[in-house]
Amino acid sequence: QVQLVESGGGLVQAGGSLRLSCAASGRTVSGYGMGWFRQAPGKERKFVAAISWNGGRTTYTDSVKGRFTISRDNAKNTVYLQMNSLKPEDTAEYYCAASPSGSSHFSPHEYDAWGQGTQVTVSS
Repeated sequence: QVQLVESGGGLVQAGGSLRLSCAASGRTVSGYGMGWFRQAPGKERKFVAAISWNGGRTTYTDSVKGRFTISRDNAKNTVYLQMNSLKPEDTAEYYCAASPSGSSHFSPHEYDAWGQGTQVTVSS
């Protein structure tokens, strides 16, 4: 079973950058599609970005295109989310997820392992 632990969240001013990491353990995720989702207080969890098993395909929600970059290092069993030009509306709890299908899915139903989340707060 895959366990996921996110890190790298924090408080940053608008326009700043953060890099989130998602470390997997329990088994290798080199064959898994990996995704990042976020949930703001009182709102549903939403898709942010995803990457296929070999990094060959990435998918982003429109609001983060050009600002966020998802990447992975299968040798380290880790996935990253580089977030630049952060905006107050990016404030949320960010979750990492693993999909056994290997593809870069945007639907949370395709993922069967989730981390505990890391908080990102962007001040204006």
